[in-house]
Amino acid sequence: MRKLLLVKLLLVVLQLSTLPDVRANVQLPAIFGNHMVLQQNAEVSIWGWAKALEEVTVTSSWDQQVVKTTASNQAKWEVKLMTPAAGGPYTIKIEGYNTILLEDVLIGEVWLCSGQSNMEWSARAGIDNAEQAVAEANFPFIRFFRVGYRTADVPQQDLDGQWVVCTPETMKDFSAVAYFFGKDVHQNLNLPVGLIDNSWGGTPAETWVNPDLIAKNQAMAASAATQKEVTWCPVEPGKTYNAMLKPLVPYHIAGVLWYQGESNTNDPENYATLFPTLIQNWRSEWGYEFPFYYVQIAPFKHYGTQAGARLRDVQRRVLQVPNTGMVVVSDIGNNENIHPTNKHDIGKRLANLALNQTYGKKELPYSGPLFREMKTDGNKAVLYFDHADKGLVSKNKKLTQFEIAGSDQKFVKADARIVGNTVVVQAKRVKNPAAVRFEWHSAVEASLFNKEGLPASSFRTDDWVIK
Repeated sequence: MRKLLLVKLLLVVLQLSTLPDVRANVQLPAIFGNHMVLQQNAEVSIWGWAKALEEVTVTSSWDQQVVKTTASNQAKWEVKLMTPAAGGPYTIKIEGYNTILLEDVLIGEVWLCSGQSNMEWSARAGIDNAEQAVAEANFPFIRFFRVGYRTADVPQQDLDGQWVVCTPETMKDFSAVAYFFGKDVHQNLNLPVGLIDNSWGGTPAETWVNPDLIAKNQAMAASAATQKEVTWCPVEPGKTYNAMLKPLVPYHIAGVLWYQGESNTNDPENYATLFPTLIQNWRSEWGYEFPFYYVQIAPFKHYGTQAGARLRDVQRRVLQVPNTGMVVVSDIGNNENIHPTNKHDIGKRLANLALNQTYGKKELPYSGPLFREMKTDGNKAVLYFDHADKGLVSKNKKLTQFEIAGSDQKFVKADARIVGNTVVVQAKRVKNPAAVRFEWHSAVEASLFNKEGLPASSFRTDDWVIK
């Protein structure tokens, strides 16, 4: 009998030893971990969960700053720390009933990189000179965080992913565009860079927007309803916003890189409302107007005759939104391949944009010619451009991508010639020009550049309803 009691007691002890420690409740979301990068010279938030009323203490090694808080009755807590100028590695200690020590933490520049497959595209998937690029990817002060694929009907509090150091092994499966951007920023500024890859191939922009905002706008809601179901990604409003974006808020970022639009060529005009809505939605979530830099979609013949050009022009017009920037890639695309393999130059152009506009490197060119205004001179239309102060050039003997129309709104092919930093356009059939279009076809080859070698964007000068 005594042996039986001892056996039962032993079993109870073993069972109790396997139960979780109800006092060890301090937890962190996945975005916080070893090897992470925090934004420099900023007030950053660190948050998590703990037992209700549990006292939580956070200590940073860069200044031994100690911040205390108490978990709410919802088991949540949050503290704010002031970060120094770029440097590291540091540690952050989070103490409650248990202790978490975050090690190898760097302070630098953090960029959120999002969109669809061209942002997601990796060296393993296939890029130019992939073998050399992978072999050279030894940058211990560049860190990656890849957000795992998830969807949700309501906003989530956590996501899947972890911070890793940039090595050939980790780089080959990470966003190539984000990597080449980060490498250039790191090498130009000589500071740590953290890159959060939050992309999913094929996703239309609607999936990355708060669904309530789309539901409140009749036109956006109607357009979203036309997105056809596919097998490789969600298309419904808010699905990735809820699961992959919302849990990152308010992790402090320097800005956003966006490469998306291919899946919205079915309704380019709606994108004129949808894309600015997305930008404002994200900025509202974080509570500040961070830079939002994006890649214009490349020419591709399978969009249909004009859909690609129409969406590229919409992207150009979105530059009216403050603190945005766009890089044009019509010279390094592939009309047969929706995924241009020259991700090196795309990343570099994004880096030059950020280095010039965000980090003050004004000597770096960051944009090709952008249409500014049209003036008429008899039967001629004279086009003026931003980013053309040093002049315009053509890589062909003749500019062939211009069309002109009179008040009848019927466009015809036009003769065009470069005159300094302007383009003069005319056609015998149009006596009184009313509008000009450039590269108004989904599949084009870039022909107009500035002296810095960057291509001009597709554009139209009119606001006529496209039939």
